[in-house]
Amino acid sequence: MGYTAGGGVFIISLNKAAILKQYFGYTQFRPGQAELIDAILAGRDVLAVMPTGAGKSLCYQIPALLLEGLTLVISPLISLMKDQVNALQDAGVPAAFLNSSLSSGEYADTIFRAAGGEYKILYIAPERLSKGLPPQLAESSRSPGIALVVIDEAHCVSQWGHDFRPSYMEITGFIRRLKTRPITAAFTATATGKVREDIQRLLSLSDPYVLTTGFDRSNLYFEVQKPRDRFGALLECLASRRDKSGIIYCSTRKTVEEVCHTLDTRGFGVTRYHAGLNDRERRENQDDFIYDRKPLMVATNAFGMGIDKSNVSFVIHYNMPKNIESYYQEAGRAGRDGEKADCILLYSPQDVQINRYLIRNSQDEEEVKDQALVEHNLELLKEMTFYATGSGCLRSRLLAYFGETAPAYCGNCSNCNTVFEETDVTVPARKIISCVYRLKERGRSFGKMMVINILRGGRDEKIRASHCDTLSTYGIMADTEPRRIRQVMDHLIEESYLSLEGDEYPVLVLTPRYREAFDEEKTIMMMLPKEQAPEKRKDAGRLDRAEPVEKTKSPETGAPEKAGKKDLPEDPIDEALFLKLKELRGRLSQEARVPAYIVFSDASLRDMCRKRPQSPEQFLNVAGVGAVKLEKYGDDFLGIIRGFN
Repeated sequence: MGYTAGGGVFIISLNKAAILKQYFGYTQFRPGQAELIDAILAGRDVLAVMPTGAGKSLCYQIPALLLEGLTLVISPLISLMKDQVNALQDAGVPAAFLNSSLSSGEYADTIFRAAGGEYKILYIAPERLSKGLPPQLAESSRSPGIALVVIDEAHCVSQWGHDFRPSYMEITGFIRRLKTRPITAAFTATATGKVREDIQRLLSLSDPYVLTTGFDRSNLYFEVQKPRDRFGALLECLASRRDKSGIIYCSTRKTVEEVCHTLDTRGFGVTRYHAGLNDRERRENQDDFIYDRKPLMVATNAFGMGIDKSNVSFVIHYNMPKNIESYYQEAGRAGRDGEKADCILLYSPQDVQINRYLIRNSQDEEEVKDQALVEHNLELLKEMTFYATGSGCLRSRLLAYFGETAPAYCGNCSNCNTVFEETDVTVPARKIISCVYRLKERGRSFGKMMVINILRGGRDEKIRASHCDTLSTYGIMADTEPRRIRQVMDHLIEESYLSLEGDEYPVLVLTPRYREAFDEEKTIMMMLPKEQAPEKRKDAGRLDRAEPVEKTKSPETGAPEKAGKKDLPEDPIDEALFLKLKELRGRLSQEARVPAYIVFSDASLRDMCRKRPQSPEQFLNVAGVGAVKLEKYGDDFLGIIRGFN
């Protein structure tokens, strides 16, 4: 099989494993990749749900090199197209993109080259599909036609997903208008069963090969903090990560501006991203982050989809997202290179109120408000809140949301690393419920904080003005810390003894189940952190975790089981050599005007440090080194390695 690119002729006569090594520098497929590639090459439609960092792109890039014809990749973001094309070209694969960033001349030239068969992969934005492909591309006699259509971020087609985009509804009509129906492949990182069904139906996938490789990311550490001083907690998180690249997600543009400004005044290399900035500034700020000029990005959820930056070492959510799908996709932007990375959520009860308000009021004015969708999103918010406030294994809760079973103890999240004990909270639970009941008798209802203040005997003006200091439940928990009252209150909400009602200012109300709490034989138990628990190690949850944990006992059953997904530590590397290689990579990336990770990922540099190759043949054994990268960069990197003592 042959095709031209840039004036040369490339001959593809390799199998999928040979292409994996020659172009992408790897010798083994990750779970699911080979099966998906085989299905596409056999002419089947596919639907693949693979977590971020699992190698979705290779599942269509390798077939693109083996199929006769063009592979069209429908991608939602310009930044993704640019990065993917840069990486493909750097690996020796002829690829291009069509989007609004091109001038009219560049656009026409790309169309001409694609029609002539000079590209194997062409990226295009979904918004352009309604206009159809240019005739010279769709009908050119010089081109064998479109062999494969790939829909990236396929969850965007479903209104039940976390990032519905109307432009994705145009894809099916576009495919139907093509003279010959191409193989269709849909990929996404996060999708519940309902969303997966939507993807198959709305994209009209024909008897697709469906594969879910599993949602677990073993290299990610999950942590939830409930700090009184949220910004102080953020500074503490960043203190040990000064030399690391990370993303800080905030729920509003205002918070992004405040956090970014304050971090900047404190000397952090930081930039920002949200929809309120103009296109030029968003692009410049994004490039500053991707090219490692600014290691920290503070952003709303407008940032990140398709950002293929492999060396993001941590993601901190300054505010809680609206649902677990959004959280897991955003948190999953850490550790794409397979290295250990941290995902930290700084939770505050106020986040729930803000998200309720956003769900109720953030729809476009031109859209007809879909009450069923609003209620669905409020249920998803409830699931996210349970994740943030619960005492169980965080990884287990995330995987359960996507329909996967997992051990009750993973050993690699903040809840599993906290000392919990099963506690009888029947008495405090009854006191809390009684307070809500007494308020109801007076025709009153309040939010969590007000109820806690009443129970603790607060003396503020609001309590006196509302005569809540005359309630029989006033002050009956004066000796209990507010944090502990809130923990029990959250448990009562999760177990449906109480519920929250209202949008901007939700209030506690009784549910029919509240009566069960007062049954004489009823005992309400929950897992609570020990009051006098030993102080957590200072390095808990940090990126330099390396202690091996082979087996432990489940805190619930006492039975031995694997300690989550913790891998044994890899051999240490020479940090001085690693820094030398990073410096070289930085110079080469600047010369080529591409992000550093496109030259080589941090994981590849570490593999160089471990293997210390001395010849081109040995350099090919480094993970991520293919024939093209050997030719481009081999001499430079081998020179550093050979000369390092």
